[in-house]
Amino acid sequence: MPTNDAKSDKRGVLLLAHGTPETIDQIPEYLRNVVSGRPMPQHVIEEIQHRYSLIGRSPLTDITREQGRLVEAELAKDGDTVPVYVGMRNWRPYIPDVVKQMRADGVEQAAVLCLAPQNSRTSVGLYRRAVQAEAGPLRIDFTDSWADHPLLADAFAERLRAARSQLSGETGAPVPVLFTAHSVPTRTIQPPASPEEAGPRHWPGEGADPYADDARRTAELVAARVPEIPQWWFAFQSQGASGGPWIGPTVEETLDGIAAQGVKTLLLQPIGFLCDHVEILYDVDIAFRAYAGHRGIRLERPESLNRSPLLARAIADLARQALARLTEAGQVARK
Repeated sequence: MPTNDAKSDKRGVLLLAHGTPETIDQIPEYLRNVVSGRPMPQHVIEEIQHRYSLIGRSPLTDITREQGRLVEAELAKDGDTVPVYVGMRNWRPYIPDVVKQMRADGVEQAAVLCLAPQNSRTSVGLYRRAVQAEAGPLRIDFTDSWADHPLLADAFAERLRAARSQLSGETGAPVPVLFTAHSVPTRTIQPPASPEEAGPRHWPGEGADPYADDARRTAELVAARVPEIPQWWFAFQSQGASGGPWIGPTVEETLDGIAAQGVKTLLLQPIGFLCDHVEILYDVDIAFRAYAGHRGIRLERPESLNRSPLLARAIADLARQALARLTEAGQVARK
């Protein structure tokens, strides 16, 4: 297929993710990045180190890079060579460094996507500012939420359908599902009381943050694609240790209620995460599985999306839309 080298040399895609340390010794520095330099209690640091020690290491960065390669290959099917970059907010490769590299490579316009489909404005604001701080003349189109993309729901449904079929075959009965997404502090999704209180995390005129509704919407779309599910619930997982309340219901209290209904086998499907990392490999596979087991529930989960071709197609579709908007905006500006 022919390629337009002049065009493709000026375009790029930047995928943004949370980042993860490579070793346990790096965790204190990593956590300082997560909380923007605020003091972190030593017992919290030690608990996070303990969790990482149980899973070995988080594969988040490696898998995200592979996702980038898959998206690049998907985009190449259009006949264009569009480079896909990966930047992390809290660890290497840091977002500012990657944006600098894009500019050095001659990229002039870039589709930028957060790899957290139901992003709250709090986290989106941090990612967006990290990109904009180094963007300079680089023109960007920032996709900050894609919770209802049909290919995303298809990708989760594909994994869920396979796991449900296997587990139902083993138990001889339909298996219900608990969908989860990462919790966030309640204060971060409430609308500011005044412009003075809005600060850098909000924009003028914003109401309540859509994160919680977006997360539930993704769960609804996935459940609709797997009608064999007899019943499903939704909860927020991985509440943090910082002061103040985090949004719920929690997985633990939801499991208590599920156990009270007599459920003995359950699939837990995270729909807020696109690959394996500590919130999957520890929180789900170790902590929630043990919690459920103590209540008489066998808890399993579908395979994470990781290198899912459907996920790559979803991200590539979003990138194409963003690049088309940039092209259109450039044409309008030149008129």
